Amino acid sequence: MGVEGNKACVRRYVEEVLNKGNMEVVDDCFSPDWVYRGPFGEYKGPEAFKQMIAMMRKAFPDLHYTFDDMIGEGDKLAARFTMTGTFKGEFMGMAPTSKQIKMTGAYFYRFKDGKEVEAVPFIDSAVMYQQMGITPPSQ
Repeated sequence: MGVEGNKACVRRYVEEVLNKGNMEVVDDCFSPDWVYRGPFGEYKGPEAFKQMIAMMRKAFPDLHYTFDDMIGEGDKLAARFTMTGTFKGEFMGMAPTSKQIKMTGAYFYRFKDGKEVEAVPFIDSAVMYQQMGITPPSQ
């Protein structure tokens, strides 16, 4: 698939899955061995990704990701993004505040055989919680 194919896969699932909620695209782009390691936990497999996104879209029904930059080499991609949304549904046990969020972050992806196998985000979750109008959960 190559770097350009990997970029196209990420763009496709961001637009279809994250921004529109079309979960059918996940199986086209994700390996059965897929893993996410981020500030909200570790998720394994395409079904776990679908559950994670369903949780995010319930909490932020107008969730929207825009990629600001994307570079790749070999089986890896790095992308800088802007995420926006309005906190209108429960998120990890926290009641909604109807506050809008806008934040930037980055994702690092790894691919194998044309499918994403790993996603590691780097976001400032403290900024996210502040914009949501809630106190971050104690860790």
